[in-house]
Amino acid sequence: MTAIVRNGFTGALPESFRTSSEPLELHQKLPHYAPTPLVDAPAIADRLGLHRVLVKDESKRFGMPSFKLLGASWATYQALIDYIGRDPAPWVDIEGLQEQVAPLRPFTLAAATDGNHGRAVARMAKLLGFEAKVFVPTGTTRARIEGIESEGATCIVVEGDYDDTVARSAKEASSRCLVVDDTSWPGYEEIPRWVAQGYATIFCEIADQLERPPDTAFVPLGVGALGAAATDYFKRNDGTTLVGVEPETCACVLASIQKGELVTVPGPHPSMMAGLNCGTPSPVAFPTLKAGLDWCVAVGDSYAEEAMRTLAEAGIVSGETGAAALAGLEAVMAASNPLKLDKESTVLLISTEGATDPEAYLRIVGREPAETG
Repeated sequence: MTAIVRNGFTGALPESFRTSSEPLELHQKLPHYAPTPLVDAPAIADRLGLHRVLVKDESKRFGMPSFKLLGASWATYQALIDYIGRDPAPWVDIEGLQEQVAPLRPFTLAAATDGNHGRAVARMAKLLGFEAKVFVPTGTTRARIEGIESEGATCIVVEGDYDDTVARSAKEASSRCLVVDDTSWPGYEEIPRWVAQGYATIFCEIADQLERPPDTAFVPLGVGALGAAATDYFKRNDGTTLVGVEPETCACVLASIQKGELVTVPGPHPSMMAGLNCGTPSPVAFPTLKAGLDWCVAVGDSYAEEAMRTLAEAGIVSGETGAAALAGLEAVMAASNPLKLDKESTVLLISTEGATDPEAYLRIVGREPAETG
């Protein structure tokens, strides 16, 4: 059942987490950087009675099917600065950075993931000439495991859910292995904070692509790293209303917002929106979400399936997790529109991934990803 909850705890954003344009400067040096498209979807806007619906399409970021390398690269770079005790700069391209970190080898990056973050960490390891070890929860689809392995990583299936996978990845930390997870726990806060800050590049690009900020933005949540970046960026710079979207079976941010403190939603977490199947919000991200996120929406898989098909008709390839933002918007409009969106409203949707599971995409949408667009 759809749940729509207004945040009653909003207030001053924490100074411990701030976004900036610095990650963009790093991303511009990485191979295949280009701003991702901001797609106007007039048919969706007309059907829902809105002025504009804009979709930030992250299906081909750095030639990968999700936005996650933005966070993984910034966090890895900042963690390496800490590790070696200095900034490797100046360097102008990835070959230059490889030379700077070559004395560290053999070296490993490790991560827990539902799919996309781990693949991004594996890609960053490959770019740096490091090894990668990625842990995934039970039930991770073969396509997502193969995507991780395609980056040269070792992929290990952990018996349990995402939280169990995080706990397993933490054991890999050593003098020769850096754990790059996107959620935090006591004593492990800096790297998840850097992951979230890396996502600011998305919103810096949007600022260049739009003449004025959107009235409302829908953002998939998961542990909340992307949501925290969106909240900090928009709430420090303009009055955009922020709406977080989660699966109804593991709406941990929504439950935490309702209570005003961190809440764990026990597994199993069976939603097909695999990248959002997280039982506990990141303690680093949650203070920002609590202070600035305006609404939380929990939706069922049927909304995500329909959103995938709708986005395909608009020429956008969006996987199960990527379609969550539109699923949230559709659920809000179907629930008597408590946000009061109307013909004056410009709505931004962050589509965070492409077809990370092509077989599932074909089954749900009825066409191959290559046939969309």
